[in-house]
Amino acid sequence: MSSVPPGLDPEQLRGHLDRERPGLVRGPLSARLIQGGRSNLTYTVTDGTSRWVVRRPPLGHVLATAHDMKREHRVISALAPTAVPVAQPVLFCEDESVIGSPFYVMEFVDGTPYRTAEQLAPLGTERTRNAVLSLVDTLVDLHAVDPEAVGLGDFGRPEGFLDRQLRRWGKQLAASRGRELAGIDELHAALGRALPTSPTAAVVHGDYRLDNVLIGDDDRIKAVLDWEMSTLGDPLTDLGLLVMYSRRLELPDSPVSTTAGAAGHPAPAELIERYAERSGRDTSAISWYEAFAWFKLAVILEGIHYRYTLGQTVGAGFDRIGGLVPVFIEHGLTTLQEG
Repeated sequence: MSSVPPGLDPEQLRGHLDRERPGLVRGPLSARLIQGGRSNLTYTVTDGTSRWVVRRPPLGHVLATAHDMKREHRVISALAPTAVPVAQPVLFCEDESVIGSPFYVMEFVDGTPYRTAEQLAPLGTERTRNAVLSLVDTLVDLHAVDPEAVGLGDFGRPEGFLDRQLRRWGKQLAASRGRELAGIDELHAALGRALPTSPTAAVVHGDYRLDNVLIGDDDRIKAVLDWEMSTLGDPLTDLGLLVMYSRRLELPDSPVSTTAGAAGHPAPAELIERYAERSGRDTSAISWYEAFAWFKLAVILEGIHYRYTLGQTVGAGFDRIGGLVPVFIEHGLTTLQEG
């Protein structure tokens, strides 16, 4: 008997796949929700022989731009023939009558998303080191893709990218202001005063870190996931975020996923050096990009804390998020000053 998770009717999906891709599915489909919450919903689907993954927006009202299935499907389709490992796309469906929203289907990829230092521990120091270094190498491959050549020349507006990003996150902050936050306006203003000159635009992932890739048993990256924030822009924003996630946060029970404490995890300086060497890009302004990453995360966490204070969050751990925000602001200010 097929299971019916919220937001995906396997029989409706089967009917659509039979019409669009005859012969692909060989038996009744069953589906299981593997990732839900504020982000897009991800399901594994199987006919008993083959497996696929389905992505759709969250249930209920969402901003169309924030969960644009067509955009995600477009970028993985464009990157599929390149050196960037992505799940092979199967189809995109705009017809909301099938499962209640637009969605896309891609092939299932076997691999592990490592979210914590504890999860990495069984790999040991050498394998952990290789996995994190391959994260840098894959980022270099992504930023080496010529957007025009893969049909992504109009995927974003690279001119004024950093200025727009800074203004956008400033607006996000204003929208979730429920308390005084020492230093956050100072950090925002200092970032605005020190805006670096962006290198040539590249396809930017937007949320590039270890738990957004699947790592195989050979410690190689099998697929980069979660392309919902991807665009054309400044490639060093991806590196800045990766460097930020590679700093050790000595915070007990932190709800922010960081693997930096794992034995064998390369230091941020090594990641920057490897990226610079392999990409040929000038990374001398990286402290700005890392400080911007701290600011962005502080704003995101403050938004979650604000919703928590309004009673709009469901689940455990939200009570601790408010206490993290000042730590992120402090790291951002320190990074800029020492940069």
